[in-house]
Amino acid sequence: MRVVPMEHGKLLSASTTSTLWNPRRKLLKAHNFKFRIEAQTRRTSQVGIAKPTNLTHLDVQGFDWPSPTDEIPFWKKQFPSWDVNSELPSQQTKDSKLMDIVHVTAEMAPIAKVGGLGDVVTGLARACLSRGHTVHVMLPFYECIQKHHINNLTLITTYNSYHDGNWIPTNAYHGVVSGIPVIFVEPSNQFFKGHQVYGGSYNELEAYMFFSRACLEWMQVIGTQPDIIHVHEWQTGALPILYWDMYHYLSLKKPRIVLTIHNMEHYGECRQEQLSMSGLDGSLYATFDKAVDDRTVGHNPERLSLLKGGIVYSNAVVTVSPTYLKETLCSGWLSSTLLRNHDKYFGIVNGIDTTMWNPSTDVFLPSNFDVENSEGKKLCKYYVQRGLGLTSEDHLTDATLKVPLVVRITRLVAQKGLHLIAHAMKQVEELGGQMVILGKASDHRVEREFEDLADSLNQGPSIRILLMYSEELSHLLYAAADIVLVPSMYEPCGLAQIIGMRYGAVPVVRKTGGLADTVFDIDDEPNHEMANGFVFEGIDGASLNFALDRAFACYRNKPEEWNCIVKKVMKMDNSWNITAGKYIEIYESVAAS
Repeated sequence: MRVVPMEHGKLLSASTTSTLWNPRRKLLKAHNFKFRIEAQTRRTSQVGIAKPTNLTHLDVQGFDWPSPTDEIPFWKKQFPSWDVNSELPSQQTKDSKLMDIVHVTAEMAPIAKVGGLGDVVTGLARACLSRGHTVHVMLPFYECIQKHHINNLTLITTYNSYHDGNWIPTNAYHGVVSGIPVIFVEPSNQFFKGHQVYGGSYNELEAYMFFSRACLEWMQVIGTQPDIIHVHEWQTGALPILYWDMYHYLSLKKPRIVLTIHNMEHYGECRQEQLSMSGLDGSLYATFDKAVDDRTVGHNPERLSLLKGGIVYSNAVVTVSPTYLKETLCSGWLSSTLLRNHDKYFGIVNGIDTTMWNPSTDVFLPSNFDVENSEGKKLCKYYVQRGLGLTSEDHLTDATLKVPLVVRITRLVAQKGLHLIAHAMKQVEELGGQMVILGKASDHRVEREFEDLADSLNQGPSIRILLMYSEELSHLLYAAADIVLVPSMYEPCGLAQIIGMRYGAVPVVRKTGGLADTVFDIDDEPNHEMANGFVFEGIDGASLNFALDRAFACYRNKPEEWNCIVKKVMKMDNSWNITAGKYIEIYESVAAS
């Protein structure tokens, strides 16, 4: 057996000499450090601060307040050990009909997380486990995975899987991540090598087609027959095709396939000869009713879409909110495919893992709080303001707390409404508020634009732009925020508004996709019972201004009403348990009898 070496967390090399807010330029004086990409949730020592629950009993003068001039930024200090493996909800009622479920995915939080996909896979798997089901996740064994997040990592199978005329020696490892059994698939070729989950030097499309077949091959080799194989996004879109046109004729008879589409922006465009590398005859799928990319019909050559093939061949297809389902049926080139398959197409809003996202137990917070005792939220806000240099006060005052703090945590991509984020900074400053943006840009032009904004705004009293990602800091910012802003152009579901509400931040969102299913305007009388935030519909600055202006006015002029909204959003049940129940209904509806 080959022993897998344990590795320390990989760090983004951003050692420079500049200020805190922009890791590419101005970092802390006389101190070089690197921004950690992944969350470090298992630490051996902890932040040297108390965790008071009531500000009236808090000696703020003796508190270990952070400063922008600290050698180590406050989100990189040591935190108490936190192992969610032992925190699956034990009081959860078990389902009467239990199933064997295997998720096949390109991402999983926290070990291979790029976006919301990783959070969803982990949250849904944990929820189904807590309901008594047998659940495994199958994941590529990326070279960049931080192996110290994996418990009991063991080589369990060595087998061969087909790719482009060759049988590739492949290892399967078993480990436990966040309480979930995980099968890691590691081919002996170059696939999945590199310092990031995506963007390696190998052909990603071919690598994920290999992975899709390797997962089925492994099931066949060890003789397992799960009830449900749940695939996610285009990366595993080839698996339903391979299952029904190959492995179902071999030995895998029992499984049924569920596909979740988290974002229809990516289609898995594929040449016929590339699909043939998986052992199928790619030319057989270049038809309107199978996998041809409708946009290329009549072109030379025509292309295929793995996502379309996954839709056609899956027993059920889910997208991540009812409104996004309606939007995808009405627009986009895949709408005709979805309409033909509308009887197996469902919209289910994502949940959040309320164990991982829990302000009453969150180890990253200087003070915990809950809906009945929210004083700790004020301390979290002041803690972040002090650490980011957003207040010059050396003690906590009402004047400091009365400044509304807006937070936006996001990937800096066009979908997220970049022009509205930039506009919001100006509007928040004009309104006398403060705003913190945490996120990374994959496009160099976008990165440069936000670097320039950071250079011009980060030295002022109101705006902080942090071009990085930190799991620890995201927890701190949600806890500190009065308002969580989500001005997306389109948003299949969105987790920021759900997490923000869990931490007592009132959402300001654009009405689209899952945002329209989770946030309802305070001034919408017909939906008064559901009202929980401020909503706008346009894509222009004036529309955003109207929502921000109303939110700021409510915060400042109607504190009792604002506090009622905060309590209301904190009481909402956005846990994965409800969402998991809906997925299980779909599993049961398609499972083989």
